[in-house]
Amino acid sequence: MGFCDDAKAAAEQIVAAPEITIISHIDADGIACEAILSQAITRLGIPVRSVFVRQLEPLTMPQVPSDTSLKVFTDLGAGQQNLLFGRGLSEKEVIIIDHHVSQPAERKYTQVNCLPYGYTRMSAAGVSYLVAKQMDCSNTDLAKLAIVGNVGDMMARENCGLTGPVREVIVEDGIRHGNVEVRKRDLNCYGTATRPIHLSLAYNDDPFIQGISNNPEGARQFLKRLGIRQQNDDRRWFVWEEMPVGDRRTIISALTEQLIANGERVDRLLAETYGFPDEIPRTPLRNAQEYATMLNACGRWSKPQVGGAILRGDRGTAYRDAEHMLNNHRAFIRNLLQYIVDTGVKELENLQWIHVGGRYPDTIVGIGAGMALSKLNSKKPILVMCEVPEDTSLTKVSMRTTERVVEKGIDLQQALSDASAEYGGGGGGHKIAAGAYIPRTAEQEFVNRVNRILGEQFAAASPDNR
Repeated sequence: MGFCDDAKAAAEQIVAAPEITIISHIDADGIACEAILSQAITRLGIPVRSVFVRQLEPLTMPQVPSDTSLKVFTDLGAGQQNLLFGRGLSEKEVIIIDHHVSQPAERKYTQVNCLPYGYTRMSAAGVSYLVAKQMDCSNTDLAKLAIVGNVGDMMARENCGLTGPVREVIVEDGIRHGNVEVRKRDLNCYGTATRPIHLSLAYNDDPFIQGISNNPEGARQFLKRLGIRQQNDDRRWFVWEEMPVGDRRTIISALTEQLIANGERVDRLLAETYGFPDEIPRTPLRNAQEYATMLNACGRWSKPQVGGAILRGDRGTAYRDAEHMLNNHRAFIRNLLQYIVDTGVKELENLQWIHVGGRYPDTIVGIGAGMALSKLNSKKPILVMCEVPEDTSLTKVSMRTTERVVEKGIDLQQALSDASAEYGGGGGGHKIAAGAYIPRTAEQEFVNRVNRILGEQFAAASPDNR
């Protein structure tokens, strides 16, 4: 059996089910999974309902209905199969569609997981799309949703573009369908559909450009020196995607020279980007990165259903609600970022950490941690802890690092998974971004343990790292 065989077997089981419940994660990837599969299932005339959970754990298992429906777990489940077994779910009742490390279980549930087949740069939305395509080959319009999920789960970050089956199959399906546009060597920058160009440059730190990154006025003056027209006749700022091709080339060439002059690498200046020509210009929905951020905002503020509605085409009430959440989301993130920088972190040999208490929702601390890295010591992963409102005996842990640190052998998913298990908690995620829940009483011990694990990872990868 291969990966395609697994997808086909799951599709056949779904098509034969009289009714289905989708249980999915609340981030952009999980929301995209739900939208892809629920639409594919609905098109077959099968009744389907959806349940979103922040994490599959004992506290959230009661949300899984006790009925005869086929339970399809998406973007979760692979690492929590014993929970499903403990709930009494049989092999015939469960399908797992995931891309996380699988946990051995007493029951062999049907699972479609790209990871065992070596596809490490595919998110669960990509897996969900391939299952949907097996259900009906006409579901290629859903490729766009899978691209948003993959980009939102940082699958394009490491290689400055999507790779493997996601690029070769899913992106190509989207191009052929006509709702996906690819720019192969575009500026590797966030906000190209909605932000004034100087702000896109200033708020980008991958790569970090001296005099421009974290410096909006410096970025504006840089463009002025190049003779780039930054506003139209009505003094509205241009966004990157509105710029003439010639101006884009001029900016990219000058940025390259700036990086070289400062002895910096230029390999991350350009990336393959994914746009959606069927969406309204100057909105977050025009660009995969910004689209994913809007979905994440919906999930982080406990409204994943709103994100799902947008993925289904709602550009009315749902979109207005999402815009409001996105603005609120950004304001909280900026505040959290400033708090981390102003308060300062504690540095250990292999990480830096801070506890933000109950000041911020536990759903956004990881995002703030990632953004804070550019203003701290980016050579060390950052660990942020916060309180869990629903259970005061628990602490939420979020970690982020950079691609360069991952290249040196760091795997945050492994570090948090191993360390949290030692204290009766649980963790998961990816090499570059991961999270965990631990007992509140073990916080300091846990930080020290993660620090030691990271040290072991550095040493194992190369003695020169130390």
